[in-house]
This record gives sequence, structure tokens and C-alpha cells, in this order.
Amino acid sequence: MVQDLTRGKPVKLILLFTIPLLIGNVFQQFYSMADTIIVGRTIGVDALAGVGATGSLSFLIIGFAQGLTAGLSVITAQRFGADDYDGVRKSVTVSLLISAVLTVVLTAIAVLTARPLLTLLQTPANIIDDAYDYIIIIFWGIFASMLFNLLSNVVRALGDSRTPLLFLIVACVLNIVLDFVFILAFKMGVAGAAWATVIAQVVSCALCIVYIIKRIPLLRLCKKDWKVDASFVGLHCKIGLPMAFQTSIIAIGAMILQIPLNQLGSTAVGAFTAAQKIDNLAVQVLMSFGITMATYAAQNYGAGNMRRIKQGVNRCILINVIASVILGVFIILTCRPLVGVFVGKGQEEVVELARTYLIINCSLYFLLSLLFVYRYTLQGIGKSLTPTIAGIIELFMRSGTAVFLAAPLGFAGISAANPIAWIGALIPLTTAYYLNIRRLLRQFPDEPERAESGKAVAEKNTDFREL
Repeated sequence: MVQDLTRGKPVKLILLFTIPLLIGNVFQQFYSMADTIIVGRTIGVDALAGVGATGSLSFLIIGFAQGLTAGLSVITAQRFGADDYDGVRKSVTVSLLISAVLTVVLTAIAVLTARPLLTLLQTPANIIDDAYDYIIIIFWGIFASMLFNLLSNVVRALGDSRTPLLFLIVACVLNIVLDFVFILAFKMGVAGAAWATVIAQVVSCALCIVYIIKRIPLLRLCKKDWKVDASFVGLHCKIGLPMAFQTSIIAIGAMILQIPLNQLGSTAVGAFTAAQKIDNLAVQVLMSFGITMATYAAQNYGAGNMRRIKQGVNRCILINVIASVILGVFIILTCRPLVGVFVGKGQEEVVELARTYLIINCSLYFLLSLLFVYRYTLQGIGKSLTPTIAGIIELFMRSGTAVFLAAPLGFAGISAANPIAWIGALIPLTTAYYLNIRRLLRQFPDEPERAESGKAVAEKNTDFREL
């Protein structure tokens, strides 16, 4: 259901938008979690490590696609908030064209460089074949990931976070069923887990397309909607590409981190993989509030409601920090049985290493909760430069930690890389948000009447100096 986030109580709107988004993000994590659990418990720890060793590579390419589509949908949300419905449709067509071109480029690069990159990352010899068998299929399925993320983000840009959730649930259930069929019945190994993921994503894409055609008349594209000018394409690229590169920059830091991790052996890689799956699941809660703020800020930015943006951010920070503390305490207290779900009995060394990672990261979740709110709010108002700079800082902080702390501290040093990177990224994000919100409040001191041309407001907003 399309929803206008420029009216109503911010807290209620934020919570109602976030809850379906959160559930959807959690189910999306179940794609990889199902692969990891089934692989780890049916094939073995080496196979688990093989899948885990591809995490940074997958994040590099798939993360680029996710960042790109999220950035492109910011313009869609801004046009919707400005009541510019022709602009909404043109934004969708531009997003489809840009995504199609980059899908071809990404697929070609990813498939050709998969094996060399695994070698460059010093993937242990006993798991490199499993890692390649898994990641090459994921890379051939980039088109499905790109299309589903784009369509989901477009629907969310119109204020509907519930429908993508339903499609994710269907895809997740299908993914788990296919995992068992391909791995246990057909004996396809880790390749079966990858095929299950890609097929589930294709099904979710089909569901999105059918829903948009049948239920969202606003997004029914006609011939004139495909007539777009270069400046509009450039506007989308200005926001979409920095968000894509920002995600990839963070992924490069994860790849650098993977090198000293791989040097510790398959046991350490398996522990890191299991811990990250638990960590990623919890992080979805904090990230979901951030993603909500991107849509919330974009719609209100398009409508010129700057005070409403500030009010929403303040409320969201309070909610997200409380959630981060609750999550952190829960995981620290229950980390042993949680890790045991992935590796089964008799893997005490794996469990203890994973516990180290979770204690270090979960105790500092409150920093990550702030990072997500500030980063996504800036992206929602079209300020993509600072989040990119923050991503570069994360790259250097994360890779620097891997270089200088891995040798003296071992697995604990590697586990500390994420919190240290969060601290570095928060500095420019926090500064940029407060400078920008003050400037916007001066520019638009009074909330505009809805009768005013929202399109004009949105176009005026795009002229603000980048920060």
C-alpha cells in the first residue's frame, strides 16, 4: 500500500514503516543463513568456511547493486513526496536503464575475476574450490539481485514496506526448501545452496513485477515515460553511484580483512562466518531504522518539510539506540547456543572464537545505530558525498586494524575491525548531518502548504551545496 510519510506523527510512521522492512531484511538474511546452517551441518566445517570465504566478494558485487538501487530510489521518493507523479514514473524508467547497463558490466567483471580474487585473498587450499563453486553461481545471478532490490526499493520509496516483505518470505521459504532438495537429495554440495538462492531471487522478482503491474497504477509505464533527458539520468547517477561505490568501498575493507583471517586457517574462517551470520541478523534491526529514514527524509525533503525531518531523526535515534543495547546484551548472553546452531556439537574452538567476535561487536552496537540513522538520512536528502567519504574512512580503519592488530591479537584483533571503523565513519556523518539540517531549516523556516508546487520545492532542493 502506497503511503505518504509527509503527514502524521513521525514516530508512528517510522515504526509502521520499519517493522515490515525489518522483518523483510531478516528474511533476506535467511537466504545466506539457510545456506550456512545447512552447509555447515550437512557437509562440514570446511564447506561452511568455503561459503564464508566468499562473503567479502559477494558483498563487493551484490552490495554495489544494493547501494545503487537504494540511491536511485531516493529520487523516486523525492518526486513522490513532491506530488510529481510524472517524475516518479520517469525516475523508475531511468533507474531500470541504469540498472540494466550496470548489471551487464558487474556480471562480466565478477565472473571473470572470481577465481583470481579468491586466490588474491589467500583462501585456504582446502576450501577454495567450494568457495569458487558457490560464488560463481551467485555472480551469474546478479541480474536477479539487482532487479529485486530495485523493484523493492521503488515500492518502498512510495511508502510501502509491507509488500516486499511478503515476497521475501515466499523467497526465503523457497530457498530453504531448495537447499534441502539440492544439497541432500541431489548431492550438489555448496553449488546447490547457491542455485537455491538465485532461483528464490528470480521468483521474488516475478512476484514484484506482477504486483506492480496489477496493484500500483502510478507505476504503469507508458511510451512517454521512457523519454528522459540526460540531466535526469545524471541526477540519478549523482546519488545512485556514490551510494553503490560507498558499499563497495566498505566491501574492499572486508576483503582486506579476509586476508589475515584466511591466514588463521579454516577454523577461524568458519568461526568468523558463523559469528557474522548472527551479527548480520541483529544488524538488520538497526539498519532497518536507517533505511526507513532514507525514505522518510526523501519524501519530506521533496515536500520541503525540513523541521519534520529533524523531528523524525531525533525520535529514530532514541529508538535505535535502545534497540541496539537490548540486542547487544541478548546476543552476548546467548552467543554459545546461537553459534552452535551453525556448527553442531564437537566444535568448541569454533564456538569460542565466534563468541570473541560477538562480545567485541555487540557491546558497541549503539555506535552502529547512530551511523545508520545519520548515513541514510543524508542519502535521503541527496547528500551522497559525505557518506562516501565515511565509507572511505571505514575502508582505511578496517584494513588498518587488520594489518596492525591481527598479528599481536590474532582473531580478537580482526574482530575489533568493525567497531573501530564505525567510530571513524561517525565523525564526518554526524558533522555533515547537523550542518545540513541547520542549512535546510534556514532555507525553509516554515513548513510549506501542500497546495504549493512540491515539484518546484524538490527542484530547488537539488541545488543545495553538497556536503
